[in-house]
Amino acid sequence: MRLGFLISILCVSGGFAQQFDVGGLIGYGVYRDVRINSAGGTATAGISNRFAAGAVVGEDLYSHISGEVRYVFQDGGPFLSTGSVRANIQGQSHTVHYDALFHIYDRDRRFRPFVALGAGGKYYRTSGPEPVPQPYPQIASLVKTNQWQYLVDVGFGVKYRLRNHVMLRGDFRDYITPFPKKLFAPKGSLTDRGLCQQFTPTFGLGYWF
Repeated sequence: MRLGFLISILCVSGGFAQQFDVGGLIGYGVYRDVRINSAGGTATAGISNRFAAGAVVGEDLYSHISGEVRYVFQDGGPFLSTGSVRANIQGQSHTVHYDALFHIYDRDRRFRPFVALGAGGKYYRTSGPEPVPQPYPQIASLVKTNQWQYLVDVGFGVKYRLRNHVMLRGDFRDYITPFPKKLFAPKGSLTDRGLCQQFTPTFGLGYWF
């Protein structure tokens, strides 16, 4: 009886020791451009650099490891360029992923740097219209379409908890997906030289409990 009571107390205490946080993020996404080759020549393809915003829900289960679900909206659509000529389609992306955070200090500390590793999916969406005329029809054309891609992300950041349950945070993430080929219609076969990477620093404000 006493042993069962003790186990119950420990389980309840462990439950109360868990900490949660919810918050919002704002930042800027910078893409790494990709070179594409087709039958008609070579061009630079990519996604325009624009603002990013999102939300995060996190949970601290262990002293040095926590997890969080993140959603990030990134403005900016696909483009093609070569030399001084550039054309684009309006668009944006939506990213949903889960990250494991590895903290240097335990969860009793207010200042907690961390490194992050996660996976999820990214939805590339175009809202058009397509450019008329197309800038490089002999290489590829920009297409008003959408595409899901699987995603991995790596990064680092820091959390700072205030006594009134307000939490400040700064993050940097490298979002990595396969190149979204459906957004570009090639003339003949198309090959891309590299992955699509979105380097995204953000600052956030949240509530922890």
